[in-house]
This record gives sequence, C-alpha cells and structure tokens, in this order.
Amino acid sequence: MILRLKHIASARLRTPSDKYVLWVVLVLSAVGTLSVYSAIGFLAEIRAGGDTELFLMRHILRVVLALTALLVFSLVDYHFLARWSRIALLGSLALLILVRATGVTYGGATRAFHIGPLSVQPSDIAKIALLLYVSVLLVRKQKYIHSFARAVVPISLWIFATVLLVGLEDVSTAALVLASALLVCYAGRMRLLHLGGLGITCAALAMLMLASSPQRALRLESYLGINLFAATDTVEIFNAQAEGYQAHQARIAFAMGGLTGRGPGKSVQRDFLPAPYNDFIFAIIAEEYGLVGSLALLGLFAILMLRGYLRIARYAPDPVGLFLAIGFTTIITLYGFVHAGVAAGLLPVTGLPLPLVSYGGTSMIATGVMIGILLNISRQIRR
Repeated sequence: MILRLKHIASARLRTPSDKYVLWVVLVLSAVGTLSVYSAIGFLAEIRAGGDTELFLMRHILRVVLALTALLVFSLVDYHFLARWSRIALLGSLALLILVRATGVTYGGATRAFHIGPLSVQPSDIAKIALLLYVSVLLVRKQKYIHSFARAVVPISLWIFATVLLVGLEDVSTAALVLASALLVCYAGRMRLLHLGGLGITCAALAMLMLASSPQRALRLESYLGINLFAATDTVEIFNAQAEGYQAHQARIAFAMGGLTGRGPGKSVQRDFLPAPYNDFIFAIIAEEYGLVGSLALLGLFAILMLRGYLRIARYAPDPVGLFLAIGFTTIITLYGFVHAGVAAGLLPVTGLPLPLVSYGGTSMIATGVMIGILLNISRQIRR
C-alpha cells in the first residue's frame, strides 16, 4: 500500500506543466525583446552614447533570469514555499522600511536598491510573500473564517501592513496587490462585509496618500479633468505638457498605428513618450503592430488568465494551491490589462510595467517566480 501511494505521488509530480502557460511566457518574452530593442533608442542615447545593444543585452539577461526563476520554482514544491511564507513576508516588510531610508530615488519615488545592473524593488518580493502567507492563513483559519477576531483581523492586519508600506511610494502597485489579496480572501470564504470594510479602509488611506502628494494627485485629476485636492494647481491639470503629456503622446501612438501598424522598429512616438521601453511599451507595440497586434498581445494575457483560473486553480490538489493560483493569476493579468488600459488612455497614468514585456529588473524576475509556482501547482494536478 505504501509503495502504491509513493507511486501515485511520483506520478503526480511527473504530470507535465501547463504547456499553454509556457507558450504564452515564451511568446511574451520574445515580443518584449523586440519591442524593447525598438523603444530603447532614446535611453541608450542619453546613457550610453547610442549603444542600444548594451541595453538590449541587459534586457536579455533579465529575461534569462526570469526564465531561470520560472524553471527553478516550477520544480520547488509550493508547500515548501508556503511553510516559509511568514518569514518571507516579514523580511519583505523589513526591506520596504529599509528602502525608504537607503533606497535610490528615481522619478520622485524611492522604491528600489541597485545591485549591479539590477534594480531590486522590495514591493515585488512583498506581493509574492503576501499572497503566499494569506493563502496559508486562509487554510489554517477555515473552521472559523467568519470570526472577525480570530480570522478577519489577523489576515487583514498583514494585508493592511503590506499595502500601506508599498503604497507609501507606489499607490498603483498597492491597489493591485490589495485587489488580488481580496479576491483570494473571497475564494477563502471570507464574508463580503469584512472584505468591503478592508477595501474601504485601504481606499480611504489611498486618498490620504494622494492628498499628501501633489504629483500623484495631478495624475488622477488630469485623467478626470477636475480639481479634487487643494494642494494641486488647476492650471497644471489641463496643461498638455504636464501630467497629461504621457497619456496624450500614447494616444498619438495608437492613432498612428491604425489597424496593422507602422511595422517593427518604425515607431515615431518612442522619441516623445517618457519611458517607452517600460511604462508605455504597449503604446509602442500598438504603433508598430497596430490594433491587430495589440489585441493579439492582450489575447495572450487572456489565455494566461483562463488557464490560471479554469485549469490550475480549478483542479489544484489542495486549498493552498487553489488560493495561490487565484492570487498569482490575478496579479499578473491585472498588471497586463491595467498597463494596456493606461497606454490606451482608459485609466490614469500609473507607471506599471507590462509583465515579461517591459524593460525591468525585479518585476520581471518576480513574474517568473509567480508563473513558476503556477506551473508547479499544475504539475501536481491529479490526472
């Protein structure tokens, strides 16, 4: 009997990883490499005398690191990671505090440490650790999940602390982390009343953060076209060369791309858009590959979402796997769709990267880690 159980367990571990997710990752990485090479010209001009190959090789290195992380974590049992999730979350919270004192300030925000050619953002580590630990807590507290004192408060405190520390420098990332955590908690049978209370509390905190930062407030006001905060200048809200400049240039890129695009490497707006290789790379893709290419790219994220929800989460071998699959699928696809929405002018400017496509450091590796965990869950699905 024991030998038979061991055989079943080994057979489960030999279940192939989800091939559709793997193909999506490889195609997104290839598209990202081509798009970054096209969009990197201005950055190379001001930092490396026009040596675009230097930044291309850096991007390829990060893609390789992300794919390596994906491979490694697809082989590591997610139950092992879950056992260390609390320590990982405590460590990431400590890094979020430390980065405010010793981190590098870029674009008015202090979010990262520089380690060689990599820019390490503790928020990328914190979102993984939080979703891991929340999944563990939901399983442990299922017997009294509706108890406010025994279940809701402990889980909410971890979510609130992480969202607060991330949101001090990056409200948009904090919002996506919160949305993903709340969806996991909903899957874990927490009451909508409790989830709504946590969401409203965090939303009120976000408004306070916006009110304390005129630059962040201007982005929201420029998008809405109204003056909400007393600390901002009404003239700046409607100034096409101020906070609305990025969104305006991105819309021009979409218009120039038309249905089929201008062609690979023929973008004009890359010389006008700030950070076209990162925050607005979807606009460059829309200009070069048109509406057809843009929709195809979004289709890849849709495939990832469907496989994550309808196969990996639905057939996960246990509740921990279910919650992790929901959480990681949600946050990866949210990043993709929100980035596209910002580039298309449907959402306020946020500065979020496009997973596996944008030129990035820790964010790309973190995406590789999360997809690796998804693949590990898929390998343990019972036939």
